[in-house]
Amino acid sequence: MRMLVVGGSGLIGTHVVDLLRERGHVVTTVARTARAGVDHVLDVESASVDDLRPLLVGQDGVVYGTRVDEQRVLPAPIHPVLRAELVDPVERMFTAARHAGLTRGVLLGSYYTYHDRLRPQWRLGDRHAYIRCRLEQARQARVAAGPELPVTVLELPFVFGRAGDRLPNWAGPLDRWARSAAPLLAPVGGTAAASAGSVAVAAVDALEGAHGADVPVADANLTWVEMIGRIAGAVGRPRPVRRLPAVAVRSGLRLGGALQALARRESGLHLTHLPDLLLAELFIEPLTGRPLEPALRETFAASPARSG
Repeated sequence: MRMLVVGGSGLIGTHVVDLLRERGHVVTTVARTARAGVDHVLDVESASVDDLRPLLVGQDGVVYGTRVDEQRVLPAPIHPVLRAELVDPVERMFTAARHAGLTRGVLLGSYYTYHDRLRPQWRLGDRHAYIRCRLEQARQARVAAGPELPVTVLELPFVFGRAGDRLPNWAGPLDRWARSAAPLLAPVGGTAAASAGSVAVAAVDALEGAHGADVPVADANLTWVEMIGRIAGAVGRPRPVRRLPAVAVRSGLRLGGALQALARRESGLHLTHLPDLLLAELFIEPLTGRPLEPALRETFAASPARSG
């Protein structure tokens, strides 16, 4: 089959492209900036349906895999900005894909939609503009695609791995911290994690199966203490990770939220409510059964990490 990968030069997109070709599919890549292996340079955030349609004609499926920084601090309200980046381009992409006759699609989403589905009492969409937009993104992708174009939403946690010089955007600060002489501190709670390779397997399986399901992807569930400890070991500076009191986490983030409100600014994950997420176990079941450790060590290699 013929597949279009939007964000094909990114960390996950590169792995998806490689696996699609390994399985015998013909791949066309789209990215915002010119790089080796990018077939079409296009800013999909501003592209119209008419701009997108020529890229999609003749394709069987599309993977949409761009991202935004949910912790950027912008003038409030931030929701219209995030919607313009996360929701509107996806709606246009899958509208164009439906018009072009595609029969399958994959959207790289967030595990916050998984946790919102499991725990509606958390009111994640009401409290966090980023999560609200992720929920809207998944819904509007399927509305735009219609029943003839099933869209699988991969619900992704922390993703580890490397693709050339491309690393997770959050890797740099953690790498520098783990290599420094500063003490390592972590709160209670934790997160699911996956390798970019595992995400690629889930994406290609979804394209080949055209099932249009919600698919949470995780190789491991790690407490924050475990995750920070493994990163310190991977960079060659293993040492104990001390417990950060929950009251300190709540007080610090709520103070930050109050200061943002006074300045009429906001981040995608609202600081006032962020402790409820940070101190929870954002785990996923079932796990893939694939090992996470090789991707973790690849992310935090001997040379200092750079954000991708």
